[in-house]
Amino acid sequence: MRLVVGVSGGSGIPYAQAVLRALHGLGVETHLVVSSGAKRVMSAEGGPQLADLTQYAAQVHEDRDLAASVASGSYRTDGMLVVPCSAGTLAKIAHGFADNLLSRAAHVTLKERRPLVLVLREDPLPRPTLQNMLAAHDAGATVMTASPGFYHAPRDVEELLHFVTVRVLDQFGLDAPGFKRWREDGS
Repeated sequence: MRLVVGVSGGSGIPYAQAVLRALHGLGVETHLVVSSGAKRVMSAEGGPQLADLTQYAAQVHEDRDLAASVASGSYRTDGMLVVPCSAGTLAKIAHGFADNLLSRAAHVTLKERRPLVLVLREDPLPRPTLQNMLAAHDAGATVMTASPGFYHAPRDVEELLHFVTVRVLDQFGLDAPGFKRWREDGS
């Protein structure tokens, strides 16, 4: 499997790291595109940095490289995810504004009718963001929020990150090991 992974400027870079780590562990070929906004967030928040993400990617593309392989529909992928997806990136994708590689790759993914998963990590949600979420959905994307559940009794932040990772991977038919699903034990 080959997936494009976009990381945009929303807070929540640990979600990106967790998803990339899981995809790497499953042997998925990932093509990583990190926006300039995401790089600024990484620097400001002091959490995972660019090297913490790129170590899990098969290929890393510069966001300004509109001639990259993933900018073309003829380059076959099995889909794309954007985690975290900022409100600005959501707006670009929802309205077809492809001014950088991340938004262009998302546009191509929709154009080719491949799965596109957008994982927002912003609250509260103002009306324009809600409208953009609906527009992205109507264009064919799956819109998720990075909202972990608690029925699996998480003990730490890693387990909260894992919950969201599992839900994202579910959208591509991938199964992350080590996750207890609701009522899976028969109760």
